[in-house]
Amino acid sequence: MTLQTDHLATQTTHPLEQLTSVEYQQVRSILDAAGLVEDTTRFAYVGLLEPAKELLYPQPGTDVDRRVRVMLWDAALSRSLDLTVSLRSGSVLSSRELDPATEGQLPVLLEEFEIIEQILAVDPGWLAALESRGLSPAQVRVAPLSAGVFEYENETGKRLLRGLGFRQDHPADHAWAHPIDGLVAFVDVEKRRVNHLIDDGPVPVPEVNGNYNDPAIHGELRTDMKPIDVIQPEGASFTLEGNHLSWLGWDLRVGFDAREGLVLHQLHHTHQNRRRPVVHRAAISEMVVPYGDPAPYRSWQNYFDSGEYLVGRDANSLKLGCDCLGEITYLSPVVADDFGNPRTIPNGICIHEEDAGIAWKHTDEWANSNEVRRNRRLVISFFTTVGNYDYGFYWYLYLDGTIEFEAKATGIVFTAALPHKGYEYASEIAPGLGAPYHQHLFSARLDMMIDGTTNRVEELDLVRLPKGPGNPHGNAFTQSRNVLATESQAIRDADGTVGRAWHISNPGSLNKMDVPVGYTLYPENAPTLAMADDSSIAARAAFARHHLWVTRFAEDELYAAGDFVNQHPGGAGLPAFVAQDRGIDGEDIVVWHSFGLTHFPRPEDWPIMPVDTTGFKLKPHGFFDENPTLNLPASTAGHCAPTGCHEAS
Repeated sequence: MTLQTDHLATQTTHPLEQLTSVEYQQVRSILDAAGLVEDTTRFAYVGLLEPAKELLYPQPGTDVDRRVRVMLWDAALSRSLDLTVSLRSGSVLSSRELDPATEGQLPVLLEEFEIIEQILAVDPGWLAALESRGLSPAQVRVAPLSAGVFEYENETGKRLLRGLGFRQDHPADHAWAHPIDGLVAFVDVEKRRVNHLIDDGPVPVPEVNGNYNDPAIHGELRTDMKPIDVIQPEGASFTLEGNHLSWLGWDLRVGFDAREGLVLHQLHHTHQNRRRPVVHRAAISEMVVPYGDPAPYRSWQNYFDSGEYLVGRDANSLKLGCDCLGEITYLSPVVADDFGNPRTIPNGICIHEEDAGIAWKHTDEWANSNEVRRNRRLVISFFTTVGNYDYGFYWYLYLDGTIEFEAKATGIVFTAALPHKGYEYASEIAPGLGAPYHQHLFSARLDMMIDGTTNRVEELDLVRLPKGPGNPHGNAFTQSRNVLATESQAIRDADGTVGRAWHISNPGSLNKMDVPVGYTLYPENAPTLAMADDSSIAARAAFARHHLWVTRFAEDELYAAGDFVNQHPGGAGLPAFVAQDRGIDGEDIVVWHSFGLTHFPRPEDWPIMPVDTTGFKLKPHGFFDENPTLNLPASTAGHCAPTGCHEAS
């Protein structure tokens, strides 16, 4: 069974409810009445401005304004505006014009995906380059790629996209199999003209088949797979009222933003009738995909899929039995299109629970006992498509209080013609077809609230002790705990050789051992940003150079790479935040965790990439006084052996 909910304005009773279609229409009407919307005006971003924390705890008042942030771009006026709108007063509270040369451009618009092809289809230089390759514009699809900031002449202050071409042999052909190499266009989408063209002459176009749905590729479909049915005859164990989700001790509010996608608000856990805050707000604030090929057609490739392309805006509509299994509840979030009109994403968010293996188990001969309990988790997820890649964003809540995030990367790897066998910066994934080395790096913003807003972070390391007095056999080891007291001290890297983790605690809340309650963040120890420290991408994606950053909470510090990422010269976001070097010990803090995949593509990643995963875990560490899953019932006889999951030996 599926439950579909599409919130209406009349249902909006809490300040953190998702924006409704009616509210998007109100925003557009307010801006129209203020004279800010012309035929040439485009809405680059519309999102809820969340109320200050003090207005939300312990319960929100009845007079909390619904404020909305809007970013408007007008090509005719060459103007970018950052606005705040009040739905209660029906007015524009603030308006600021950006300086593109120093502050960057607004996010890429959906219509610009088509504009770049339209501009190139009539450009003499592009047409000549295609003709030299025996191609016409009708055969070529152009990937609209964010420009970044580089040393190219005559680019400062312009709204640019860079275009790489791919030959498409028929309307259903996956053109990524046929990259047109040696050619790239730098396009001014505001002036609708080519700013610069690099054409180093024809390169053979790979002739491989990239159509993974073609029987010539996959052969006969398997017939030896037996069905796996996920059934919950009594329904799901969670409830959803508006966007308030409750499940087996957890409760939270499910938000959605065009830029960040899923946003989890006000995560609380209840155990033994005590409801406690854990995280005020959790979201993936940014993700960047930098490429490591120095060829002039690709050396500029780095895409901020959140800040430049808005992963939430591009969310997929999910299908029962395909994207999600079991007893599913869907939410259909609403985003704004380029004209400020509401656009519903049917079934954009999937909520379900699933078995998560063994929770705990022990066979004890002394006590003559044999006990086992099964774990389960609540899954809150969405999938998004950004160009060639598809990403799943999965938040998991477990019965034992663990919080986990997992990103799933799939889709089609970005392709190029392989210059030669053994090329140092790309893999040969099919004959003559290369896939440049690249990374997928994420930044999680975790506004921590463990038993309140007085939190601290300690770095935990394994310490190996030398053989000597007090350690005669050399077997001793211990753990160091170092408080990260200021923002500059809290720029840290993971270290798997010492099992480094970060413990987030509340020194004002003690457990029964008189130790501060807390959670520990466990990183994956994967590589950080691979690019040179003095590169453009390192300046713009500085968040990805370190695994951990901790900042003092500030309402306007939401994004790891800053508010305006598209063509920003760098230094915004976390570097600017921590430059204040605020104290963070026993304060209202935000933990920023960078993690991700470094991808050296394999032949098995072609023609479509099997899911690869990355993520992190937040596990309770002293938050509870004992195992919080002791009260789990044994599985019933119908779901395991006839004697059940507990018996005397």
